[in-house]
Amino acid sequence: MTSSNASPAAQKPHFILRMSVVLDFDFEKFCSVSLSNLNVYACLVCGKYYQGRGKKSHAYTHSLEAGHHVYINLRTEQVYCLPDGYEIDNPSLDDIRHVLNPRFAREQVEQLDKNKQWSRALDGSDYLPGMVGLNNIKETDFVNVTIQSLMRVTPLRNFFLIPENYKHSKSPLVHRFGELTRKIWHTRNFKGQVSPHEFLQAIMKASKKRFRIGVQSDPVEFMSWLLNTLHADLKTKKNRSIIYDCFQGELEVVKEIHNKAFLEKKDNSDDQHAASKLIDGGIEHDAVVTETSRMPFLMLGLDLPPPPLFKDVMEKNIIPQVPLFNILKKFDGETITEVVRPRIARMRYRVTRLPQYLSLPCVDLQRTTFLWKKILH
Repeated sequence: MTSSNASPAAQKPHFILRMSVVLDFDFEKFCSVSLSNLNVYACLVCGKYYQGRGKKSHAYTHSLEAGHHVYINLRTEQVYCLPDGYEIDNPSLDDIRHVLNPRFAREQVEQLDKNKQWSRALDGSDYLPGMVGLNNIKETDFVNVTIQSLMRVTPLRNFFLIPENYKHSKSPLVHRFGELTRKIWHTRNFKGQVSPHEFLQAIMKASKKRFRIGVQSDPVEFMSWLLNTLHADLKTKKNRSIIYDCFQGELEVVKEIHNKAFLEKKDNSDDQHAASKLIDGGIEHDAVVTETSRMPFLMLGLDLPPPPLFKDVMEKNIIPQVPLFNILKKFDGETITEVVRPRIARMRYRVTRLPQYLSLPCVDLQRTTFLWKKILH
């Protein structure tokens, strides 16, 4: 290539670093002028998105008006020089391609947990892949805490790091979740944080704006919706998916319901012998209908004890410390839980099959926290 036809990237080796500082591929791939997502290019000088590269395209016009000449196709990852229109083939552009579309080999995925090496962003800050921060885009912290929790689930992470595992799915939510997973664990990022903007847009569309930017939502409710939606989009003919493989367990539920017909018969009867069968304020076994069933679960909700009635000297409620095993007694098959909806009943729960990862959301009045406990085989 002669000097007259050499691209800016070939003429100036430091040009790649200068371009990388302004690049951010975390946002939706739409043209900033036409708002179209077809044939979109990113200007590697200013970072803006433009459609096409023909003489009447917005990218071509931008190259003439702003003097920015290097563009990358956001789908094919090919780099062109405009307005000349020739393709640039320079190995130094591979770093930009890796940030645009992070990729992992299966051998790299297997070694992720063994690699403790920190990476360095372009601003000089260090970050640990997989432990990067997520930008809070106007009250979207309920999404961020869910994503950070799911990134700790090794089989789920490994599954979404390889796009071939879910290429059969046509769900945008699945593919945006995979892209976000690869960005979080990528070792060659230009910055030490990731913006989940594209994933949030997919959430708004899939949930029909049930969860949206700018509106705070319950993280437990969101996580339940996300896991069920991902399973529905990934499930095979045998109703299996990576979601069920990681989180699905089985619960035995014993429900004791008062037999209304039996009680009405006793109330209307003049037989004193029948009335004498009521002992110690309880009702004999004939008046109780017991139903036993087994149901799958993805999360087990734990009931925390109520806050104390009296406040401490600082006029704040004392936060009680409760051992985890105490609140897990709800699922020992013996502890009785009384419910009033849809009808009054006494429930007993027993876990018959533990999942590989047990999710325990604890709801304490208006507070919601997540407790994760990995079940070792």
